Amino acid sequence: MASIQRAKGMQDVLPEDRRYWDVVIETATKLARRYGFLGIDVPVVEYTNLFARGMGEASDVFVQKEMYTIEEPDGTSVTMRPEFTAGLVRAYIENGMASWPQPVKLFTVGPIFRRERPQAGRYRQHSQFDVEILGETDPAADLEVMMLAMNLYAELGYKGLTFQLNSTGCPTCKPVYIEALTAYLADHAARLAAIDKERLEKNPLRVLDSKEEGMDELLANAPHIIDYLCEDCDSHLKDLRRMLEALDQSYTINFRLVRGIDYYTKTVFEVWAQGIGAQAAVCGGGRYDGLAEAIGGPSTPGVGFGSGIERIILGLKEQGIEPPDSQQPKVLVAHFGGAAKETAVSLTYKLRDQGIATRLAFARDKRSMKSQMREANRMEAHTVLIIGEAEVAENMVAVRPLDGADQARMTVEDVIQYLKNKE
Repeated sequence: MASIQRAKGMQDVLPEDRRYWDVVIETATKLARRYGFLGIDVPVVEYTNLFARGMGEASDVFVQKEMYTIEEPDGTSVTMRPEFTAGLVRAYIENGMASWPQPVKLFTVGPIFRRERPQAGRYRQHSQFDVEILGETDPAADLEVMMLAMNLYAELGYKGLTFQLNSTGCPTCKPVYIEALTAYLADHAARLAAIDKERLEKNPLRVLDSKEEGMDELLANAPHIIDYLCEDCDSHLKDLRRMLEALDQSYTINFRLVRGIDYYTKTVFEVWAQGIGAQAAVCGGGRYDGLAEAIGGPSTPGVGFGSGIERIILGLKEQGIEPPDSQQPKVLVAHFGGAAKETAVSLTYKLRDQGIATRLAFARDKRSMKSQMREANRMEAHTVLIIGEAEVAENMVAVRPLDGADQARMTVEDVIQYLKNKE
């Protein structure tokens, strides 16, 4: 009989990697709160039409059938979220956040699900840190989410960070640009791979993101959206660029930077880092002023970004950045069984109540002290507290430092103070 294995594209996060997760999530959460963002959680499952209307049925998620969708017995269709933004905007509308002081700044961390080909740092279930500013059109809001993203990677220790920046226009100017781009690509249709021909029919902007052979040369001469921006979009981009330059923040205008989801308008950006292999982009985001209306709500501007936790951790490893060691107990309480075990159990919980991380040596039956000392060495303890018959009778604790210092006997109160002094 075959052994049970995890499903394709899923992962187990083992303790040696969990320490990376802890430091990434803690850093991201602290940074978001420093910027004035409020934490929120939204359901893993939403009605499918939220994503159909929000992301657009021409998006890669729909075209390539990447969603995990369930047809309910009552005929409704629900989907495990493939991204956060649509669900957060739905929560903003449904819970009356439009009546709150604007803008509303939200962040969340959790899993998203896409049935796509598993690759480095990308799983069918992967987790994201996501931030959104809702109810604000000021380019300074774009700057805020961009700088939060940049500061996250900088605080984690990434090197060689820079922005890639573009505008994707708006409903006024984007159609004019798409028409020009489509005409250009149609004139060179013979040079397009099958996947790019399909994109040209359904979502021409996605051709700009093509990784197919020969496309770099072809797209170098394609129309640039920056030349087609309306006055509002052009002013928005120029204002954002001035603010980035005022902060001495490095950026590059990348004419091929687009998003495969329909709701993006105006600003799109990525953070790139050096020393992480072929994929320089570590996260991306942008503005989506039309999303709320697309899902049936009132006009509500928004801007945000999402950053995959797994991808962050992969980058940390590629750049040789080690997180702090997990704070495992460095104190072991050893005993000789019987009444000594009961006293050892009591001592262990007293120490924990005092904030001292402590491990109890388990033993259903009597266990040799040599075995318990080996356990202390394996856990890299700095101190072993030993409870025997004499210690029980005299209400004392034998304290054996593992740094070569002499063993001593102390009261419980003195042990607590001794261990706190070692922290």
